[in-house]
Amino acid sequence: MTDKAVSSQTSNKVDQIATAMRQAILEQALVSGTRLPEDMIGRHFGVSRTLVRSAITQLASEGLIDQRPNRGAVVIEPSWDEARDTFDLRIAVEEIVVSRLVGGLTPEQIQLLKDHVDKETEARNTGNEARSIRLASEFHMLLADLTDSPILARYMRELASRCCLILATYSRPHSSECAVSEHHEIIELLQNGEPKTVINAMTCHLTSVMDRASIKPSRRSTASVVDVLAGYTEK
Repeated sequence: MTDKAVSSQTSNKVDQIATAMRQAILEQALVSGTRLPEDMIGRHFGVSRTLVRSAITQLASEGLIDQRPNRGAVVIEPSWDEARDTFDLRIAVEEIVVSRLVGGLTPEQIQLLKDHVDKETEARNTGNEARSIRLASEFHMLLADLTDSPILARYMRELASRCCLILATYSRPHSSECAVSEHHEIIELLQNGEPKTVINAMTCHLTSVMDRASIKPSRRSTASVVDVLAGYTEK
């Protein structure tokens, strides 16, 4: 195997670990404050601690994990006091995203967005609130990806992930119920609307998401990190 192939295989493994951990965190299967031992996670995925550390570092850059020198990594505990600033920053970035996309998406891109919203609908209809919140957040990440701007995509992933964790930690049951219909509206406006109209719709959407939340910390899980990640690991 060439060095390039080995490097690609390593990168894919790090991405797989990071994806599993990200989804588990955003769905609150790994709750705030959970310690993330590299050795246990490495054994679960069959990789070295070095690869696990790379995945953890990736998620730390997204604001989902707190890496503490000589104390290990833990899932962050978002502060409600920081929530408004986080959402305000996100609104500013989302305005840039939709203003770049409006009127310029291909039919294939529009269908990609609609397919994603279908997954949100399925999660809501099956009562999976945590998955519904995660998928709603990923809808906004997908919009940023469609701008083909690595900078916008990176900042949106960090902001959306933080907002998602805040909502998953503090929001009251069913606080994200209206998000699906609002996402459908945003898709329609991106197809046929004016920049000012879609920007206003996005701002109203995110403001409503924030207003529907309330301070209610989630219950602690007694499951081990490995048991949780088993449900997020590709077979």
